[in-house]
Amino acid sequence: MLEFLWLPMLACLILTAIHVYLGLHVLARGVIFVDLALAQVAALGISVAFLAGHPIQSDAAYWYALAFTVGGAGLFSLSRVHRAPIPQEAVIGIVYAVSAAAAVLVVDRAPQGGEHIKTLLVGSILTVSGGEVVELALLYGLIGALHLAVHRPLLEISFDPDRARAHGRRLRGWDFLFYVTFGIVVTSSVRIAGVLLVFSYLIVPAAVAALLTTSVPRRLLIGWSVGALVSAGGLWASFAWDLPTGAAVVTAFGGLMALVAAALGVRAVAGRVRERGWAALRGIGALLCAAVALAGLSLAILPGMDHFWLDWIEAAAPAVRLTFLTPAERAVSRDSREAMDRDAAELARLRALQQDVQWGARQMPEEQQERLRQFLAGRGEIVAGDRMVLATLRSHARTRQRFWLGVPLLVLGVLGAGWLGAPRPPADVRPG
Repeated sequence: MLEFLWLPMLACLILTAIHVYLGLHVLARGVIFVDLALAQVAALGISVAFLAGHPIQSDAAYWYALAFTVGGAGLFSLSRVHRAPIPQEAVIGIVYAVSAAAAVLVVDRAPQGGEHIKTLLVGSILTVSGGEVVELALLYGLIGALHLAVHRPLLEISFDPDRARAHGRRLRGWDFLFYVTFGIVVTSSVRIAGVLLVFSYLIVPAAVAALLTTSVPRRLLIGWSVGALVSAGGLWASFAWDLPTGAAVVTAFGGLMALVAAALGVRAVAGRVRERGWAALRGIGALLCAAVALAGLSLAILPGMDHFWLDWIEAAAPAVRLTFLTPAERAVSRDSREAMDRDAAELARLRALQQDVQWGARQMPEEQQERLRQFLAGRGEIVAGDRMVLATLRSHARTRQRFWLGVPLLVLGVLGAGWLGAPRPPADVRPG
């Protein structure tokens, strides 16, 4: 695996190094979507170049994208006016929407426009070459050195703009420098990583770091660590489960952000419990009871819809589902699940073989590869048939569960939410 992923991993580390630093500026300035806007402007430039007959990875496409991005950077630097009638975030949103729409119009006239849009969104970081990695490292190194040389005014304008104005800083000039260098980074990154991955590298590590500390140096260290760990995890998941690499890394970023937010929420709740006792959980309990009531109501009214909470309960305790099936239906369910388990194991083995062939780890003649592909397709249809049988049995169980589970949950949830949400007299007040 390492021989295939070490170049993409190195590229991800380079992206992390520059984007986390720029992300701290973006969060401090409150222009969260400036990266998406500039990335979309760069994508529009690449789309125009593609329509003009230049390959996406060509130098001509890069200069098209850079020219469009510098124009967007100039517009954003001019739009940062103190007490302007239109906030800068509105200008950023307008630029993003117009650029995205224009790119769609452009690629609509180009052959294979759908594949072009997919490439721009998720990139092709898995196929990055050693030369591209070296070019990125040199370019981002020069930009990093420039920002290090003028870090004082840039940090002051981003983190304390009022003080910068008091010191007589020329905000538009420094803003133009920031947005131009930012645009160069975005333009270069979009070519190999895509719009979504570039935005994730810019925002998510910086946002996680901002949740954990207020120190700029510590935010940098945390952001770099987060970017490196998520890159390694996303690339491994992409290889292990044969997933699109860019989408896997972006999803890993989202999962990490959710875990950090949940951990901080649990810590905050624990702090309130220490201060106020278990009474601090009454509000959370009322919300949970309301959710139970809503789940019961949806099951009672619409038993045929997807009830994921009930699916999870049945997966953990199959007796919840089997209780509401007839003896004949239970036998069919058992046979279908046993067949699915056997077919799933065989499919996993053959797909692992197919993946080894695709990655070059094993050799197989073209004829055998085609036979393997057809066999996988046929076996997949059999599994789909068993799943359809199980779905039909589940709908039968849902029809019976609507009264025996849905109505009791609705009643219990309403009663619990009403009791927990009712106002309580102060502890020192005693009834007369």
